[in-house]
Amino acid sequence: MNTINWGIIGAGDVAEVKSGPAFQKVENSNLIAVMRRNAEKAKDFAERHKVPFWYDSIDDLLANKEINAVYIATPPSTHLEIAKKCLAAKKLIYLEKPMTLNAEEASALNKIVSKNDTIVVAHYRRKLLPFLKVKELIDSNIIGNIIFADIQILQSNENDIITKTEDHWRLKPAISGGGYFNDIAPHQIDLMYYYFGEIEDSTGFSHSSKNNKVDDLVNGIINFKNGVQFRGIWNFNANERETKDECKIYGTKGSITFSFYGEKVILTSDEKNEVFKFTNPKNIQQPMIEATVNYFLKKTENPCTVKEGLEVMKVIDSFIN
Repeated sequence: MNTINWGIIGAGDVAEVKSGPAFQKVENSNLIAVMRRNAEKAKDFAERHKVPFWYDSIDDLLANKEINAVYIATPPSTHLEIAKKCLAAKKLIYLEKPMTLNAEEASALNKIVSKNDTIVVAHYRRKLLPFLKVKELIDSNIIGNIIFADIQILQSNENDIITKTEDHWRLKPAISGGGYFNDIAPHQIDLMYYYFGEIEDSTGFSHSSKNNKVDDLVNGIINFKNGVQFRGIWNFNANERETKDECKIYGTKGSITFSFYGEKVILTSDEKNEVFKFTNPKNIQQPMIEATVNYFLKKTENPCTVKEGLEVMKVIDSFIN
């Protein structure tokens, strides 16, 4: 195998800009098929993005022998079932986050692929320059030994950081696993895991201010095995004036501050103060997709394994259950 030929299952809003076009831009990668239950929408996506094949059936897409990898971009409630189908069809998988509906499903998937890791979880912030810079600064010891990290995600009902759809499936726990927290927190928790390593324990509390079984206020803490402590709060019903998106990592010699949706990293340390600015790619998943292609071509290690994704899902569930 020297080229990865992709099929997308769930060619919706996320695939439209964040990921879909990137499969056509990465070296040794081709997007050759898309699938949506709505045939007209599948055809429209394929024609606009110059994709040769389109389907309204998962089985029909998987029957295409030219496809050797699949991007699963459907809502989380279908991830486990579709992943099983793709694995049975011997397709490689790039799996959208959250990787499953909950940690129980994530554990089931991990058992299936533990000996033959053919899945990459789409925690794509791992490969974006601002977050790679944060890791570089942490590893350089410029802020000394890490003590704790603090995350505050305060968003109003008018927030524009979350992709919204006509059916608002992200606010339907049976489909999303929770609310907006389940949609965006995997990125933030994964980065903490990526930066600080193995997790000893985690716990949290959550609340639905609208009494609709969708938690819009979540508060959680993590104890990492290396002693680093974490606390985070997510509020999706904040006053517009109080909106905030910030992570601050404290060390014995300074701190690192950054936003999950911005392109700037601020270093404050005993040695120096500096602001690093970056420009993220238009198709924001492109660097992760490139790393995934290289992994599937056996050129590098898996950029985010199912086992790592499982650890993130355990934390998510511990915060809201």
